[in-house]
Amino acid sequence: MLKNKSQHLFVITGGPGAGKTTLLNALEIKGKRVIPEDARQIIKQQMQINGEGLPWKNKILYAELMFEASLKTYQKVTSEVLDKTVFFDRGILGAICYMEMENIPVSDEIVAVVRSNPYNQKVFILPPWLDIYETDNERKQTWKEAVYTFDLMKQTYTKFGYKVIEVPKENIDKRCEFIFSNI
Repeated sequence: MLKNKSQHLFVITGGPGAGKTTLLNALEIKGKRVIPEDARQIIKQQMQINGEGLPWKNKILYAELMFEASLKTYQKVTSEVLDKTVFFDRGILGAICYMEMENIPVSDEIVAVVRSNPYNQKVFILPPWLDIYETDNERKQTWKEAVYTFDLMKQTYTKFGYKVIEVPKENIDKRCEFIFSNI
C-alpha cells in the first residue's frame, strides 16, 4: 500500500488553447493514464440538454458543477490502487480559479475540501501560445482571457502551496520529455 497516493497524481493546467489536450493525448499514447477535464464535458452536457450550467449563462451553477465533478473524479481515481503516474487535465483547483476569475465566493468549506484532496506538489502549467490558440464550440475565450486564465491559474496553484513548473513552448515530443524529466 502506498503511503502517499498524491505523489502519483500530476496536474497539467494552463489557460485555454495552450496545448493541454494535445499533450495529454501524447502522454496517453506513451502509456500514461490521463484523466480528462471535467469542465469541457459539463459544457457539452449542458449544451445537449439546453441547460443553464454554462459559463455564458449561469456562471455560479457552472462553477458548482465543475467543482463537484472535479472532486468526484479525483475521489474515484484515488479510491483505486495507484501504482503508476496519473495525469489530470486541470483538476479541482481549476474550478477554484474559475470562481476567482468570476468573483464567485470560495467558501472555507471549499478550501478545506481542496486542501484535503491533494495532488503531487509539482504542477505543470502550459503558457499561452498564440501560434496554436484556437476557439471552438466549448472554448469561447478571447486571447486576452486565455492569458488572464493562465496568470490566475498559476497564482491559484501557488497560493495552495504547489510548485508550478512552466512547460516550454516546444513540439509535443519535447513537451513529453520535459514532463518525464521533471517527475
